[in-house]
Amino acid sequence: MQYSIEGGSLPALIISLDPGEKLISEVGGRTWSKGDITTETSSNGGAGKALGRLLTGESLFMSNYTANGPAEIAFTSSFPGRIVAMELGPGQSVIAQKKAFLCASDGVEIAMYVNKDLKKGLFAGEGFIMQRITGPGIAFFEIDGYCKEYDLAPGEKVVCDTGVLALMEDTVNMDVQMVKGLKNQLLGGEGIVDTVLVGPGKVYLQTMTIAKIAGLIIPYLPKK
Repeated sequence: MQYSIEGGSLPALIISLDPGEKLISEVGGRTWSKGDITTETSSNGGAGKALGRLLTGESLFMSNYTANGPAEIAFTSSFPGRIVAMELGPGQSVIAQKKAFLCASDGVEIAMYVNKDLKKGLFAGEGFIMQRITGPGIAFFEIDGYCKEYDLAPGEKVVCDTGVLALMEDTVNMDVQMVKGLKNQLLGGEGIVDTVLVGPGKVYLQTMTIAKIAGLIIPYLPKK
């Protein structure tokens, strides 16, 4: 399997498949294809994993693509940004925000990841329920806006707004902390919780969150 990422800030992931090679994606993930490819819809792991995907905001089912001959298949980002490829070894996992997963080679597993502190997680919005993607294989993710990478040393910390975290290695500890001070919570304009990431491990931060997109669009929606 070979791939290229084209298109600059409006990226397309184009994957060349040899006969018999397989990919998985969320249902309807493919944008276009060229050559003989069979598409099948399945739960990919049974009812438990399907329910986990539903709780993360994704479909119960996934699309499975199999090349019957030399073929090409493309996936595109849903918003201007960047597509990131990650090679995962056996048992190696990354944690991804909802909607970040684009597609992966056959053998990669997708499961639900829930913030360990339920009470704090309920305030975390997009950071509460995420996805755990586990190898072996290669997985592709879409990052909205500009992507900033940090390789955190043990104990090194990054504090960010909810939804800014797009991806992190599973060695990184994620916590949700209340913003200190009632005035800051009510008037600070940055929400009432922060996402705190503590190394070691790599984190991928995105500059355009779903909440920010909604805030920009809402003033222009027609009013009754």
